[in-house]
Order: sequence, then C-alpha cells, then structure tokens
Amino acid sequence: MIATFPEQREAKRQALLDAVESLRDVFVAGTDEAEALGTLPQATVDAIYESGLFSFKTAQVLGGAEADAMIQMEVVEAASRIDPSAGWCLMIGAGTLSGMAAFLTDEAIDEIFVGGKAPRAAGVAAPTGEATAVEGGYRVSGRWAFASGIRHSQWVGCGAMLVEPGQEPRQIRIVVPTDQVQIHDNWHVVGLRGTGSCEFSLFDVFVPERFTWGGAESQPFRGGPNFLLGRPGMQTTGHCGFALGVGRRALDEVTELAQSKKRGYRGSETLVADRGSFQRFLGESDLRLRAARALVLETIEEAWDLVCQGITPPPPLQTRMRASGTYSTLEAADVVSQAFRFGGGTAMYSNNVLQKCLRDINASAQHQMVSDRAYENLGQFALGFPNANPMG
Repeated sequence: MIATFPEQREAKRQALLDAVESLRDVFVAGTDEAEALGTLPQATVDAIYESGLFSFKTAQVLGGAEADAMIQMEVVEAASRIDPSAGWCLMIGAGTLSGMAAFLTDEAIDEIFVGGKAPRAAGVAAPTGEATAVEGGYRVSGRWAFASGIRHSQWVGCGAMLVEPGQEPRQIRIVVPTDQVQIHDNWHVVGLRGTGSCEFSLFDVFVPERFTWGGAESQPFRGGPNFLLGRPGMQTTGHCGFALGVGRRALDEVTELAQSKKRGYRGSETLVADRGSFQRFLGESDLRLRAARALVLETIEEAWDLVCQGITPPPPLQTRMRASGTYSTLEAADVVSQAFRFGGGTAMYSNNVLQKCLRDINASAQHQMVSDRAYENLGQFALGFPNANPMG
C-alpha cells in the first residue's frame, strides 16, 4: 500500500520525515550493492515507492504530498544523510514526477497514473534532443546525459528543442515510456555511483502531443504554488538538502571515529578527539553547516511567501536561491574533505563512509545548477547588468 500524507503542514512534515527514517535499514543494507550495481537495488527502489516518498512534491489531487519548498529540502536532507545515492535518486525521481503531474493533460495523466497510482520516473532537464512537429505530435531524436534513476523508472521526462521552418528553436518537454529509450551503460564514475545516472537516447521516436508541454512559459494544470518558483527554486531545495545531508553525515561519522581512533608515532599516540585542531574543526564545521542551512531556509521562505500570493519570485531572488545551492554544496564539500583527512588511513578503505561522502559530495558539486556560475549571475544582478539571468 502506497502511503498518503496529512494535509496540515506540520503533520505532513513529520510524516514525511518519519517515512524517510523508516527506510534507514533498507538504505543502509543496499549501499554497497548500489555501488557495485551502479544503480539502486530493487529493494531500495521498492521501499521508497511503497513509502510514497517519490510523490512528496506531486500535486495532492494525484495522491502526492505536495510539500512546500522548506519541507522538500528537509526530506532530501534526511534521506541523503542516511545514504547519498538514495537521497539523490529520491530528489530526481520526485522532481521529475511532480513536473509530469503538473503539466501533462488529463488524458496523458490517465495513461501514466495507471489505476490512480504514480509511476516511477526519471528525467533530464537539459534540452539536448531535437523535435520536429508532425501530425498529432513530434518526432524526437537525441541523447541525454545524467539520467539518475533511469534503470528503475517506467517513464522518462526530458527536454528537446523544437525546430520549425522560419522560427527560432524553442524548448519543449517530452515524456516517453522508459522501454522506448536506449539506455547506455556508461555510468562508470568516481562519485554517486549508486544513482545509475546513465545516458539514454531516442532516434526518430514519435511522441504524441499529449505527452509534451512547452518550456518555462507553460502554466501547470495542478500542483499549487510550487511551480511558480521558477527552475532555480524548483531545483534548489533538492541540491541544498543533498549537500547539507551529506555534510552532516560526514561530521557524524568523523565525530564517532575520533573518539576511538588514535594517531601519532609509537609512544605518542593520542585520540583524534583530544586534539585541539580536531575540536576546532568540529565546532567550526557544525556552525558552517548550520549557517548554510539557515541561509537556504531564509531564501526559500522569502520565495515561498511570494508564490503563495501568486507571485513568481523576481530574477534576483531566483538567482539567490540558485546561489544558495552553490554555497551549501561548497561548504559541505569543504567540511567533508576535512573530515576525511581527520579520518586518516581508516577513511581510505572502500567500506568507510567518509570516503564515500567525499566522492559523492564532489560528484554533486559538478552539477551545473550548483556551479560557480551561480555566483557570477548573482554578482551581475548586484552590478545591474541588463542581461543578468538566473540560469545564465
């Protein structure tokens, strides 16, 4: 039975966080298998699905929790603190599903939400495909990278550029059954190994118009204020939550390790926890993660207040949301790196959580959404550049 969640905000928040905690044993049990397989184990995917967590962003009218932006961040943070790959796949799967649920027509929803149940979804926002209009829909070809969770999905959402004679290409979104795409087994990477973020391709595939929608200018049919946040706001909650969760997990691990691990040459060994340098690192890192978290919440709360009034956040605020994701990711990456160093030789082994956190947080930092470009865009708005763009 797929879970349903309360409507009252605090009860919903607690129910979602309780659902994440209920999956702890499953996440932990599947961590090593995910690394070996290069994708989440089926047991992990099934547990997330049955808990209802893939629908935590989806419109209530379709059985989702339709959590607000602040709760979204906390859900991904809690999952990523237990297992980064599971947290990442939850972020991507829930985000893709919520977009399908919001923008597709009733006819398409009836086909995708079979028996009223949400499907398992994966997606890529980048419009790296090309679409040509034909009767009843589009012919689509292209190749898309970083399709996290695609191996356990039933439907895939992705972007394509619609090319029409005499017109400027424009972006559209398409949705296709996963069995129509070719998955390329190329996810052989240093971090986030368990996310199964393979590339996939389509070649001259017909996509009915009902399984498409326009670009950023499209208006959702369902889903409430969440879809007024803009792309930076829609993605910031997940990236911030992921980074803060992984950073906190590394701090948890090194704190425990430091109380039993000794370092030093023979005869002068001392507990890592007794070293002043570690004590300073621990206190400072705790505050750095708390400060980053406070900044994220302050920023998304400001945006959420606006969307609840039907107002799309102005571009400078959208840029601050994106930049808060970059800031959180870089702060967490530095904390994790120092935690790994204090872990010494113990942290180097493949079964040690600290090396996995180090790999995963640095892999997440490669994402374009949390690149240094976000800081540049924020600076351009501060300088009053006329062409400043949150997604520049």
